[in-house]
Amino acid sequence: MFANVMLGLGVMVVCLFVQALLVAVAVVFYARRRESIDAQSFTSTVILIGAVMLVLVLGNFLQVSIWGAVFVTLGEFESYRTAAYHSAVNFATLGYGDIVMSEEHRILGPMQAINGVLMIGVSTAVMMSALQDALSRTVEARKQE
Repeated sequence: MFANVMLGLGVMVVCLFVQALLVAVAVVFYARRRESIDAQSFTSTVILIGAVMLVLVLGNFLQVSIWGAVFVTLGEFESYRTAAYHSAVNFATLGYGDIVMSEEHRILGPMQAINGVLMIGVSTAVMMSALQDALSRTVEARKQE
């Protein structure tokens, strides 16, 4: 079990780096384009926030893919498709239970769920920060009309 916990922690660290990189990409993307919000256009605000969300969601999907690849490498699933599905269920903490891993690697499921909660939380925090900034900039731009 110790080896699986260490493996899980290693994958979590990799996912943390992926998340940090994509948060940085999303923040830089937002910062470089936030002036478009001053144009008083609700549409430009929605497009900008949507793009930030897309980057963050792609980051979460990338992490699901990484965990799926780990599960296939461990021999838990024969097809990557099944491993990716199981990984997505774990990451989103749905816990369907329709597909379960062997007892040998079962601890990785809850570890991935913890990872998913944390990383989705980070994505949510970044989204809320961008949304709050965008809304306040939109309100200020409309006041200056």
